Amino acid sequence: MKKIFFSMMAVAALLTACNPAEDKYSNNAKDVAEGELAGIVSFTQADADGNPQADGNYFTFTTSPATVVDIYTFRADGSENLLSHGTASGSFKYAPSRGSDTNQNIYVRAMNSDGSKVEAIKTVTVFVPSELEPVVKILASNDYGEKTWKWDPSITGAVWGNMGYLPGEGASVGEAGNGQWWGVTTTEEFNGQLKHTEDGTNHGDGDLDAYMVFSEDGLLTSFDAQGNVIREGVFKVEGYDPAGEWKVGDLKTTAILWPYEINSGGNIPGTYEIVYLTADKMTLVYPDGGNQGAWGEATFWHFCSNSDISGMIAGYDKGKDWTWDTSITGAVWGNMGYLPGDGASVGQAGNGQWWGVTTSDEFNGQLKHTEDGTNHGDGHLDAYMTFGTDGMLTSYAADGSVVRSGTYEIDEIFGNTWKVGDLKTKSILWPYEINSGGNIPGTYEIVYLTNDKMTLVYPDGGSQGAWGEASFWHFKAK
Repeated sequence: MKKIFFSMMAVAALLTACNPAEDKYSNNAKDVAEGELAGIVSFTQADADGNPQADGNYFTFTTSPATVVDIYTFRADGSENLLSHGTASGSFKYAPSRGSDTNQNIYVRAMNSDGSKVEAIKTVTVFVPSELEPVVKILASNDYGEKTWKWDPSITGAVWGNMGYLPGEGASVGEAGNGQWWGVTTTEEFNGQLKHTEDGTNHGDGDLDAYMVFSEDGLLTSFDAQGNVIREGVFKVEGYDPAGEWKVGDLKTTAILWPYEINSGGNIPGTYEIVYLTADKMTLVYPDGGNQGAWGEATFWHFCSNSDISGMIAGYDKGKDWTWDTSITGAVWGNMGYLPGDGASVGQAGNGQWWGVTTSDEFNGQLKHTEDGTNHGDGHLDAYMTFGTDGMLTSYAADGSVVRSGTYEIDEIFGNTWKVGDLKTKSILWPYEINSGGNIPGTYEIVYLTNDKMTLVYPDGGSQGAWGEASFWHFKAK
């Protein structure tokens, strides 16, 4: 059987979702009889450089005799994934999502002069990619295949507004709002900015509790705070370069939250510069009119995500290094009162802390808390640990020698203000429960987690009421 390689990222020329009920192509002059359509359409394949390739992902199709057709597949939710619309010939890129069956049905549809439709199914063998593109791993989560992003008011308070274009590095915009002139800070303020929409209406995305979901299949859907769909479409990223000074790539879509260029009467650009992107933060910028010099007006969008714990902890490539974090209270490990408030208050300000180690030398005074009275090298502020994407965790002394190594698992906890998950391992830095004679718990509560910060807590003995003794660990990305 002829192999055809397709993609669920429907990277066709059109980047908007199409309604299959709206047939915009012209009726064919010559009617197509039932059963003829499959033989009319043929495909050729090529690689990214246009070289003929039997299992290529880049397709050219022709019809003979010339017949205007739609070519499509179905997404997991039953909606049509349109590859080509209303032409007798064309090209597209298509590849299936991970885990898909290699045997796929490709659908072809034509319209006759009387308005009737004729459809055909071409069963093909397709390539199933083993990995996502690097940028899609961040946008849609490598582990889960979809990822939720919300408005992020933590940068300057504003989530959408205007700024001076090219005020410095893109990271300075994403981390500190560099260049910002003005922005919306509340749901109520969105309702005062309806002149910037296409129809003078807040469709629900002008709400700080609205959210959008990126899928590894290349689908982006925006929802209001109640979970109702506002808009959906496909997305792709062009020119991805994580080392880019101003931007790391261009996001092409029409389906983000509040997608409007400011002061444009509702223009939806369709292309947004990704000036900052981590596992939990994304900032987009559009130079008004599509082209601006330094400090010309531009529009910004700040988004955040907390739905990809594994991505924040282990990254998306070869793993991620973490070391001790003295920036919270000065202390990196010690004891505290359990459940002093929400988990974020512990990770951000050390809420509930009683006492803790603040220097490498102080670790050597706490050997009674280890299993053998020895500092194996992880009791040093320059020690570090590496979470691998393969489920392995290794702790290292400051000189790079291995202290301990083993597996780890993450159990996510949803809707809990105290913790976001449980980390199951015996291989973190200085893994000891305080005042226990060297007990290594094996399960640690993740009470605070961002792309750069992680705080763990263990209620001594495994169970404590409010203000009972607990151990804490503060780490930062290295």
